Amino acid sequence: MPAHDRDHDAVCAALVADGWTITGDPLHLRYAGDDLYIDLAAERLIAAEKGPQRIAVEIKSFRGPSERADLHVAVGQFVVYREVLSEMDPQRELYLAVTEEVRAEVFESGVARMILTRQIRRLVSYDPARKVIVRWIP
Repeated sequence: MPAHDRDHDAVCAALVADGWTITGDPLHLRYAGDDLYIDLAAERLIAAEKGPQRIAVEIKSFRGPSERADLHVAVGQFVVYREVLSEMDPQRELYLAVTEEVRAEVFESGVARMILTRQIRRLVSYDPARKVIVRWIP
């Protein structure tokens, strides 16, 4: 099982503060003999008649020597997880979690903005110091 991201506990706390219940830490998926581990699974009741909203969250810190290399890794991992989830748990939505600073500096322009729009589509930003969710996209 992979090691937790540096901000793992901050994201857990931020999700709980935002009304989510952590249901998997990590979310383990076994597909065609491969074990995959998405950082978190969470759910919350949106309406009694609709049932729970379920998400999976992959946390990325973007603390490597190259933002471009970090983006490549994040996108590749995200796409793999999204495809496996679509087969195994199609009701669960996958989000990429990054700090608000990374969202503003990396995902607001250039290639990363296009990748966010076309590939990732769901991003949650958080403030690790205050342990709060800042923004949900969409």
